[in-house]
Amino acid sequence: MAILDVIKYEGDNSTFVWKHPSEDFNTASQLIVHESQEAILFLNGQALDLFGPGRHKLETQNIPILRRILNIPTGGVTPFHCEVYFINKTEQMAIRWGTDSKVQYIEPTYRFPLSFGANGEMSLSVADSRNLLVKLVGTERILTQTELVRFFRAFLMTRVKTYMAQAMRTNEISIFEIDERLEDFSAELKEKLTPDFADYGINLNRFLVTTVVKPEGDQQYEKFKELHFRQYADIAEAKLKQQVGIIEQQTKAQQMVIESQALAQKRATEGYTYQQERGFGVAEKVAENEAVGQFTNMGVGLGTMAGVGGAVGGLVGNAIGGALNPQASTPEAPQAQANAFCDQCGAELTPGAAFCDNCGAPQSSPDTCSKCGFKFIKPGKFCPKCGTPREG
Repeated sequence: MAILDVIKYEGDNSTFVWKHPSEDFNTASQLIVHESQEAILFLNGQALDLFGPGRHKLETQNIPILRRILNIPTGGVTPFHCEVYFINKTEQMAIRWGTDSKVQYIEPTYRFPLSFGANGEMSLSVADSRNLLVKLVGTERILTQTELVRFFRAFLMTRVKTYMAQAMRTNEISIFEIDERLEDFSAELKEKLTPDFADYGINLNRFLVTTVVKPEGDQQYEKFKELHFRQYADIAEAKLKQQVGIIEQQTKAQQMVIESQALAQKRATEGYTYQQERGFGVAEKVAENEAVGQFTNMGVGLGTMAGVGGAVGGLVGNAIGGALNPQASTPEAPQAQANAFCDQCGAELTPGAAFCDNCGAPQSSPDTCSKCGFKFIKPGKFCPKCGTPREG
């Protein structure tokens, strides 16, 4: 028989509290405590010293040599009773929980009564070893996860169902939206349950609601469920139509920008401006009318015509002049003094000039009709007045 004992943990990691089988060991016995563990020495029925990780020498008043003599009055039983409990401090996870009956509450959105259940997981660890031993373990030799859940079951079910109903009512959580708020729901329940576990020296590290059991199949529940999701479907459809309308407007605006850019590119390529293009249109309208009165009825004033510049301005000016004064188109009329323009750059020429004073290009073709004497204002093959082929 050994004089001194070596006392160390021999349980598994799913155990919260484990009592070493050796009792009434001699003084100076060695106690080995691992990391994440604590050990409590009970002497004569009292929880005395709390030992952390390391090797410790125990003082028990049981002296090896004198033990038999000292125990004679008590029939060989030592009056110095001692024992050691090991407490596992690791966080033990995946401990299942679930309500044993349905929770009754009034749905906050549609105000109808319903019942639901819930289940999930939690993780626990020992926060106060002495408190756990004194309040919960007592003289039990072992406390496992199963035993701990069994001890807490009635307590847990009562508190969880109460707190669930309170959280749903306080936060106005709809039963149809509970799944998307499980994280917040779990956090609030954990906060409410933490003090209850702490009273027994247990730390509630995590508390997760993983499933809410809804009253599927209940007629009243199904009616409001259909109403709820149809309402959100209508909102989603309206938003979709609005987005489609915005996209169509953006597409039309982009198309207008593209067409505008293409027209600007066309003008740049063909060498005329927006004002000149307007002048071309006005000239066409003039050609379609036979009198100034008809032209005026178009809503375009003579001042507008006079403001059209360049080649178009000259063309419109001649058209107006011919309409107001038929004699102006004869060789004797001031029509001979009409402005001439360079064939190369379009700049206005000095009357009678053989070269352009802007670009220097020679003006080889005659600028007056050989038949009617019309003063040409732009290059061409025929006289615009009498149709005679132009020379050069």
